[in-house]
Amino acid sequence: MSLSKIGSVVILAISLFFLLVGCGRGKAIDDAAQYLSPVEKINIPENVKVIGFGEATHGNSEFQKLKKDLFETLVLNEKVRVFVLEGDFGGAQKINQFILDGTGSAEEAVYALDYNIYKTEQMIDLVQWMHDYNLTVNEEEKVYFYGNDMQRYDYSKKGLLDYYDMVNDDRAKKYTKQLEHVSNDTMRDLTMKQLEDLENKIDNIILNLQENQATYVESSSPDAYAFALQYAQVMKQRTQLFLNEKDYTKLRDQYLAENLQWIVDFETSNGHDKIFISAHNGHIEKTSASLADYKSMGNYLDEVYGEDYFAIGTDFIDSTFQALKGGSTERENYKVENHNELVDAFSEVEQNIFYVDFKKALESEELSAIIAKEQKMANIGDEFKPWYKLMKMFYTIKMVPNEAYDGIIIVKKATPTIVLE
Repeated sequence: MSLSKIGSVVILAISLFFLLVGCGRGKAIDDAAQYLSPVEKINIPENVKVIGFGEATHGNSEFQKLKKDLFETLVLNEKVRVFVLEGDFGGAQKINQFILDGTGSAEEAVYALDYNIYKTEQMIDLVQWMHDYNLTVNEEEKVYFYGNDMQRYDYSKKGLLDYYDMVNDDRAKKYTKQLEHVSNDTMRDLTMKQLEDLENKIDNIILNLQENQATYVESSSPDAYAFALQYAQVMKQRTQLFLNEKDYTKLRDQYLAENLQWIVDFETSNGHDKIFISAHNGHIEKTSASLADYKSMGNYLDEVYGEDYFAIGTDFIDSTFQALKGGSTERENYKVENHNELVDAFSEVEQNIFYVDFKKALESEELSAIIAKEQKMANIGDEFKPWYKLMKMFYTIKMVPNEAYDGIIIVKKATPTIVLE
């Protein structure tokens, strides 16, 4: 190949690189500050029952800290009393126990989730704040913690068997024996036959709970019974995910939505009618933008609750984040920039973190056009490969902002979390 042809190929490759990496850059708008507010001034419509908060990455300290900052604002200003995390349902009850009665420590409680992305100082600070807040208020004002995920067995299994120890000793012994091979450590080694057998056993446990509801409630309480049944349902969901690997992503969001609805109904019956749910952007947004044949938790919630579901997304301009190096168990820091018309409209704002209410944004002709148009918005999970950053399609999702969210928190420069050992 001649030098001129080689030069042409190099120029074409460089041009293509910058086209892929830099496309979608927008310009700053005039008087941008009038369309934003600090997080502590976020205003939620009075009718809203479920407030969703999405993370553009799981590996930025700002997004993890925003969980606490936003929840604290909602507790103090909106009388929200329930925090739900995209985390293990059973393990989250260890956190709930700590914030209510001080059992253990904040760090021990967070580690019970068995999710490395939450083993951070920011998460421990959130749980400690909830515990300390509960010490200062009366029973009616206390806050509660839940997880709505189903990717673990141990603590849901323990909660279920502990309940049977209370209501039916014979069944407790029987089910303990039947489930002894089922744990977080062994669950990925179970054969399809073992999983099918496990599903049948869980179905029988659910049937036993349902057939003996009156007797069991009399020996315990309505709330304890409700939790036992939900523990069993979560174990069944986990088993279903293993039995239907090809539909894993689709089923998981369906179960996330079903479990959140259970929490909403349970807490509403106890007088708490406002719920806060924190998860990845891809679960919170309303339009199922991530994948073909995928329906997000937020889409389900939008169908069920309509205007009573309020979704807040996040995005960044410059992020150094921590994630698993693709295909390994090692965590590394990666750096990407994300430019789209929406985040770049606020690129000259002095604050690093701020909230844009899309209802307020409609007052601007420029902003109303931007949020009604498809944007490539940041979307990074807990695994990343170095070459992903060469193409925006690997770390963004195309979505129409004001269809996916009701508002967005922008972090201009985001820094990495540190996962604790």
